[in-house]
Amino acid sequence: QVQLVESGGGLVQAGGSLRLSCAASGRRTNTGYIMGWFRQPPGKEREFVAASSWTGSSSWHADSVKGRFTISKDNASNTVYLQMNSLKPEDTAVYYCAAKSNAGFVTVSRRYDYWGQGTQVTVSS
Repeated sequence: QVQLVESGGGLVQAGGSLRLSCAASGRRTNTGYIMGWFRQPPGKEREFVAASSWTGSSSWHADSVKGRFTISKDNASNTVYLQMNSLKPEDTAVYYCAAKSNAGFVTVSRRYDYWGQGTQVTVSS
């Protein structure tokens, strides 16, 4: 089992920045999990934002956030971060941290095994 706890959401004006954190715990957090961030805008489907290998050596970002968002991982604390810069109103969503135990399909939400509770990000215009 892996437990994921997100933090760092909030209200920010367009053009501002936020950093989301996801703390992973559990007896299998030293294995090769893929850590991902997804978001679900109001009334829309959940969508992929970014993912990182467990070691942080590989990362993937959705085209909609490339150049603005960066995923990173602190291996010492088993924490994954999502640095969000130049935020836009369309980035408003509930952001979820997720983990999967195998490689591949990093952009597909149903392939992830564990999910956090979500954190709200609201960007005002």
